[in-house]
Amino acid sequence: MKIFNHKSYDQPKRQYEEEVLVLEEEDELYKLVLHNDDVNTFDFVIMCLIEICEHTLEQAEQCTILVHYKGKCTVKTGALEKLKPMHQALLDKGLSSEIV
Repeated sequence: MKIFNHKSYDQPKRQYEEEVLVLEEEDELYKLVLHNDDVNTFDFVIMCLIEICEHTLEQAEQCTILVHYKGKCTVKTGALEKLKPMHQALLDKGLSSEIV
């Protein structure tokens, strides 16, 4: 008893076309890195990440824990023009950040 016809695998009736998208120009990706400090509270940093970087509560909590234990954490990636205002806003709140 045959379960499948092996010829249908070798010579399929359908033909497929593939589209390949090519990026003409790639945007450079930058990282907004938040650094640990001994001044600001967890709650304050979480509030800033939600307000400035548009994090969810869970994202902000995870980043804050990483910053505390690892010393720094990438909190946002993207184009330089997008990250500059966020970086400045974090600095204005008394947080330590950099764009790399």
